[in-house]
Amino acid sequence: MNLTSKAPEGPLAEKWDKHKFNVKLVNPANKRKYDVIVVGTGLAGASAAASLAELGYNVKAFTYHDSPRRAHSIAAQGGVNAAKNYQNDGDSVFRLFYDTIKGGDYRAREANVYRLAQVSVNIIDQCVAQGVPFAREYGGLLANRSFGGAQVSRTFYARGQTGQQLLLGAYSALSRQVAYGKVKLYTRSELLDIVVVDGQARGIVTRNLITGETQTHAAHAVVLATGGYGNVFYLSTNAKYCNVTAAWRAHKKGAYFANPCFTQIHPTCIPVSGDYQSKLTLMSESLRNDGRVWVPKTVEMAERVRKGEIKPQDIQEDDRDYFLERKYPAFGNLVPRDVASRNAKMMCDEGRGVGSSGLAVYLDFADVIKRTSAEAVSQKYGNLFEMYEKITDENPYQMPMRIYPAVHYTMGGLWVDYNLQTTIPGLYAAGECNFSDHGANRLGASALMQGLADGYFVIPYTIGDYLAQTAPKPVTTDHPAFAEAKAGVQARVEQMLAIKGNKTPDEFHKELGHIMWEYCGMARNAEGLKHAKAEIQRIRKEFWQNVKVVGSGEEMNQALEKAGRVADFLELGELMVDDALNRNESCGGHFREEYQTPEGEALRDDDHYAYVAAWEYTADNQPEVLHKEELVFENVKLTQRSYK
Repeated sequence: MNLTSKAPEGPLAEKWDKHKFNVKLVNPANKRKYDVIVVGTGLAGASAAASLAELGYNVKAFTYHDSPRRAHSIAAQGGVNAAKNYQNDGDSVFRLFYDTIKGGDYRAREANVYRLAQVSVNIIDQCVAQGVPFAREYGGLLANRSFGGAQVSRTFYARGQTGQQLLLGAYSALSRQVAYGKVKLYTRSELLDIVVVDGQARGIVTRNLITGETQTHAAHAVVLATGGYGNVFYLSTNAKYCNVTAAWRAHKKGAYFANPCFTQIHPTCIPVSGDYQSKLTLMSESLRNDGRVWVPKTVEMAERVRKGEIKPQDIQEDDRDYFLERKYPAFGNLVPRDVASRNAKMMCDEGRGVGSSGLAVYLDFADVIKRTSAEAVSQKYGNLFEMYEKITDENPYQMPMRIYPAVHYTMGGLWVDYNLQTTIPGLYAAGECNFSDHGANRLGASALMQGLADGYFVIPYTIGDYLAQTAPKPVTTDHPAFAEAKAGVQARVEQMLAIKGNKTPDEFHKELGHIMWEYCGMARNAEGLKHAKAEIQRIRKEFWQNVKVVGSGEEMNQALEKAGRVADFLELGELMVDDALNRNESCGGHFREEYQTPEGEALRDDDHYAYVAAWEYTADNQPEVLHKEELVFENVKLTQRSYK
């Protein structure tokens, strides 16, 4: 089966405007007759719920937090991209489109990416109107800085707290609609299944995380904005609550899962310090604007650093290897994340890594402090420097930061068409939950851009096209499909509680994460992936025989929550391995060691793999079926990526 994107015909720059004109509309009087469920209240979910309610729809918004303000979007630091060209440095909508397509190693859909670049300019105006305190130049104009994969400055930022400030803006818009009664907010509610009636999404099943009560909710359409699945690796920069359950439940009800092996490794994370850690901390990519990445030139000198015999400040310039500047002079330290991450790993594999583990490189601010001042650096990055010092007990004003790559973002997700609709009619996916805009690697500061673009400017148009073709009669939970889905959720809960094994969900999760990182992480090969598949199958089997879930289902039970999420991660992990095995090429974050250029760069195979891999669930313990959406490039030329 060849999937169709439903992208409109015509010139690239006219597609979105043409599509907005051609979609069917719901008149204002009828909008109040339609109910829409939005699951997730991060940037994509909060902006979608607020916008749909503003249009007149009745919205039910669900979050497993006690407040939408706790969504993981709040953790984003560096900024949000927009093609405003305030710096007059050559930026444009087409350049942002091109940088995004190239940064994703030519594995994204042209029409979606161009639309993202188009609406990016509106995002900034929307957020400024909401009071988001973006940084400003001395004259009052909004400031911009550079980010990886671009040679222009297009990233708007609020110091190192951009995600937090943007989320507060979206939260204020959402709260306004809650106060008006147009949004009913359900907190501490976790989605555990999708309800499909006559082939269309008509509701969800949730579990109240305080009381344990299983509830059903009906609507004319459902929007999932539940983030990514990076925690399949156990250690990641994601909040511990981040999981794949909502998307995976949708997948098992018929929504195809696209490009699951495309995961992003972020190059500037605080290195792992011990087995006791349950998550990792990101240092913003914005730091690569002024920080210089380097390692000692020789293994011998690196060994002396690791033993504490010399400090990094003692190493002379001639004995330092600024490897990104050396290998990629055009972009230097601002190469895309996948390129920077692989090169950091390469340095450490050569034995030139620093820190006690040898799994770190330096990010040094001595030059910019000397050129400007510590105070000037503090104005741009002060909270990031404070965070680093609190975690490591090292002062980054006086000595270089130690950084190492870590799992950060997932480009894969539910397959969606141009309307952001999954293969289940009436079920939409927005933000990191879908696969649509980033290809095989996401450029920095583009996650916030996509989440807000989907929520504020895409879903409000495209969901109307579907609802206009749906009768505005009330949808209730009386249909047998709701009772069936609820019974399935309760049966799964009871099954987990009945096992009474010896290993906690966290133990299984940590074991899975180790396998995923070792064999399906920064580098993969066929032998390792086959080994990983066998190991994951072994762990899955053991999980359902030996997991220990204490307590009951009729109470707050975090062990039960974790068990359900880990069970889904185990199934997802196997699909990620299958997807990586199927893609016999290297592209972006998917680096197969068998397929690389003599210089060690990713080597694509455009003749055989220029497609979106969309996987269809069949049955438990049965192979999934691969469907392909062929990618057609009419506006960019497929070339080997070069940042030199």
